[in-house]
Amino acid sequence: MAQAGVYGRKLGQPLQLAEAPVLITRSLRSAELAVTETRNDNPVRDMSGSLPADDAYLVSLKFRDYAGCECWEQGRFVTKSDIRRGATYLYDLKRDPRYVIDKPFHSIFFYLPRSALDDIARQAGAPRIDELGYEPGIGHDDGVIRHLGASLLEALRRPEETNQLFVDHMMLALTAHVAQTYGGLRSITAPARGGLAAWQAKQACERLEADLGGKTPLKQIAAEFDLSVSHFSRAFRISTGLPPHQWLLQQRIRIAKQLMAVRDLSLSEIAISAGFANQSHFTRVFSAIVGVSPAAWRRDAHRPTKSET
Repeated sequence: MAQAGVYGRKLGQPLQLAEAPVLITRSLRSAELAVTETRNDNPVRDMSGSLPADDAYLVSLKFRDYAGCECWEQGRFVTKSDIRRGATYLYDLKRDPRYVIDKPFHSIFFYLPRSALDDIARQAGAPRIDELGYEPGIGHDDGVIRHLGASLLEALRRPEETNQLFVDHMMLALTAHVAQTYGGLRSITAPARGGLAAWQAKQACERLEADLGGKTPLKQIAAEFDLSVSHFSRAFRISTGLPPHQWLLQQRIRIAKQLMAVRDLSLSEIAISAGFANQSHFTRVFSAIVGVSPAAWRRDAHRPTKSET
């Protein structure tokens, strides 16, 4: 890429932020995708700074109302409109999007370079997307972006607990959705409907289980089978019933249960051994999936049955 990507500090500084939390994925062959949280509760009134020119789009989900937002492109005033919480807005980085900062704001921005849209179109056997359809300052009621954004906001706040497989999966889903909804992407070749071959499914599961922390990118695993990430993810789900990151989460829970049968292992030791970031992460995920805390599950598992008493 000619640019390092408009995310993290490069996105935060023009918005008066010294730092901005960011997650990055390289799940597409020629593209680096990112999501950044931007929040400023006490901004100084000023025009936002210019972002580096890039053949890319920013897709933004707003978490706070922003009345009377004055939008500019290419050095010219475009419109003044009320930004609504929960709405999605698009920005073309080739057009130098800017706005007047005069009140608190909170958003996340998805960085989608042209190369990502080209890759999605190529994988779908579809023509290249020309431009994304949008009007400056006009929001969209997009339930898919709201769902993906809320999930990734949690990941941005707990990066040490977020596995790369999850980020890869979510950003790939977002790119495909944006290409279809705002770029008019229509596949002209039917997607492969079959799952992985038996040996591929076995090898993929072994590969995932060998890295319980989920640090290995989907792109790397898919490349081992000479498949695109989208093809691999779809075929893996057909074969196992779950997308890779959810399948791995189930394996973590299974292994944690096995380890809790060992009485002299602490919950913090079990958490790390099963691929969780720490005991707090383990407790939160285990409780959400199993329905009880690890400590409660362990007590019940070790409680003598009537035949033993």
